[in-house]
Amino acid sequence: MVSYVQRHSRLIYSMLNWMVLLLSAGLIIYLSADALRGVVFLHDSGYMTFQLWVCAAFAADFFIELYMSHDRWKYALHRSLFLLLSVPWLNIIGWMGITVPADTLYFVRLLPLARGALAMAIVVGYVSANRLTNIFASYTVVLIAIVYFGSLIFFEREQGINPDVHNYMQALWWACSDATTTGCTIYPVTPAGKIVGAVLAVMGMVMFPLFTVVITSAVRARISSPD
Repeated sequence: MVSYVQRHSRLIYSMLNWMVLLLSAGLIIYLSADALRGVVFLHDSGYMTFQLWVCAAFAADFFIELYMSHDRWKYALHRSLFLLLSVPWLNIIGWMGITVPADTLYFVRLLPLARGALAMAIVVGYVSANRLTNIFASYTVVLIAIVYFGSLIFFEREQGINPDVHNYMQALWWACSDATTTGCTIYPVTPAGKIVGAVLAVMGMVMFPLFTVVITSAVRARISSPD
């Protein structure tokens, strides 16, 4: 039987993960709205304040789970990336008046969203029925998140510069085409767009073969299992 302490710990972990997901959703909505409206996020005090509190919540989530972990050194080692992604780097840059190239600054803005994508993959893994479903669902969530974030970056950086990018749907079509390596008539012209294009292409080449392996393994297991 599962002890009271174990049930209590699972409930806390579940609540923390859902908190991270909801805050990440808020960041995604805020970022998407600013990108589509062409708002300069460093000048948007509302966004900067919201991201600061979100990062504080992410950091609190890390330290609470670290405290509850049975092996804290192991947890700290495996989840150190989560802590780095929880630091409000964008706010720190603004407070210190550090001059950062616009393209780099936009990537820094997306770091908390990467933390949310990781949490989403973990939550999806928890609710999956088996290991194969867990892997497939987690990879799917990560790939969708990367494609969406990539399309936002591409649209924000290329609009007004790239003559082939007139609206967000064209940016989304480009991101999907690049990730699936099917090719597209739209080509990036800015440094940020070219970086995103390279990342999407690499992620597509890595992710889709993994999907094939997972699906093949699932089919084989289904065929070989007794009725």
